[in-house]
Formats: sequence, C-alpha cells, structure tokens
Amino acid sequence: MHYLYHIPGKKIGVTRNLNKRVTEQQGYASDEYEVLLTSDDIDYISNMERELQKSYGYKVDITPYNKLIKSKSMNINVTEQTSTFPVPLNKLKGRLLDNMGLIWETPHGTFRITKDNIPWIMANARTSMFNSERCYVYNKALSASYSIFTTEKVVEPTSLSVYDKIRTWANDKGIYDKGDTRTQYLKLMEEVGELAEAILKENKPEIIDAIGDIVVVLTNLSRMENLKIEDCVESAYDIIKDRTGTMINGTFVKTSTPLTFSSYTGSVNYNQKQTL
Repeated sequence: MHYLYHIPGKKIGVTRNLNKRVTEQQGYASDEYEVLLTSDDIDYISNMERELQKSYGYKVDITPYNKLIKSKSMNINVTEQTSTFPVPLNKLKGRLLDNMGLIWETPHGTFRITKDNIPWIMANARTSMFNSERCYVYNKALSASYSIFTTEKVVEPTSLSVYDKIRTWANDKGIYDKGDTRTQYLKLMEEVGELAEAILKENKPEIIDAIGDIVVVLTNLSRMENLKIEDCVESAYDIIKDRTGTMINGTFVKTSTPLTFSSYTGSVNYNQKQTL
C-alpha cells in the first residue's frame, strides 16, 4: 500500500512506511501530517503526488515516485533450489521493503514479497558462496513457511478479490497485529445498529455503506480467527442450498423437524411421531 501524505506548509510525498519515512526519518509526529490518499496502484498515486504538489504550490519532484521505486526493483534469479536476490545480506531488508508486492515464479510456487514474509526471508537468507554481493533462500523452505505466516494464497495483483484487498488494507493498518476478535465483535454490533437505523430511515446510501462496513468487519474477524470469510460463506451455502421451507410473514422458515412447534400459530404438529 502506498500512502500520499501531506506535511502542511512543507511538502507532499509518497511512502509505503509512514512511521519510518515521515516520523523516524523526517521527525514529524502523527498529528503533524495527514494522509491524503492510499492506493496499491503505484502509477496512479505517483501521478496524484505530482498533481497535488502543483496544486499546493510545493516543489514538484524531478523524478516521479513510480520511476524512483521501479529503479530499485530486484531481478530475482530463480533455480530449481533457490531464489537469489541481487544484494548483499546486510542490504536485503531495505531492498525487500522497496519491492513490497513484487511477485516471482519458482518450481515450488509463486511468491510475493509482503510485510508478513520479510522477517522469514531475513532469518533464512544466506550469502552466496560464489558472490558476497548476493544472497539466497531455498524455494522449498519458503513454500513450506507460507502456512506459518499467512493463511492466504499468493495471487497475482490483478486477480485480488475484494476480500483480499480488505485483508491487505487491514494488515497495513495494523488491525491484525493490534486488534482482537472481541473489539471486532463490538465493531460489528455498532455497524449492525447503523444498518438498522438506515433501514428505518429508508436511506439507501446509508444502507449500502452499513452493509459494506459489516462485510469488512466480518472479513477481519474471520482473519483473526485464522479463517477466511469466503470459506465461512461457502460453508453456510453448502448447508442452506438444499434446504426446503416456506415464506411466512416475510421470513423463510425451513422445513420443520418431526415435532414442530409453530412460533406463528402457537400450535403443535403431532402428525408425525414425536421425538425429543
């Protein structure tokens, strides 16, 4: 995720790490700058940076952000056994951070540099015996480690689902590191309350917003329980897809068990053998 930030009266810039770039390197506290825009599209946010620099009257960067970052891209050399990075071990972490999202293919699968797997790569990378300016990891070990630091499959950026985008956003915001399922549940109740209010008002835009927020919270709550919302929905559908029943007072009521207590008439059906 790229952040387009604004330090009022000073500058507009783009970074992937606000704390490191703006706070640690430039010395500004979180209340001294604002985030104007976030995006995974490096070309889009690079163009917006230059446009806003012009609009606010700041000096426009000579080298666009996307050109600057792409000039640091790594050409990872892949063999049957290893993936070799074209940097020495002591500079690997910085280069990995510069190439967040970079995808490469190996005989053991497709990998993408993420915030989650950089620590593993750094812990397991070894200096090449043929060139001290290069380092490598074993592809098979990297493939096996994915089950440890992520529950999600690596996919091409163009094929990311909306749930993948939500999880990426939440991970970047630190929700998975600092939040928990209890706070997400409270957030869910808050959003459900907003949905109820929107329905009573018959306010369609607010209904859309509330439903979307509920899905976002459920996506994050699922992830915190080491689940995927897609699997939860699929499981629910597998249960209901063959269910039979009747619409009663605007609600679908599933076919009853042998002993049926009717909540809408107060009657009991004894036509079948009673089982308790």
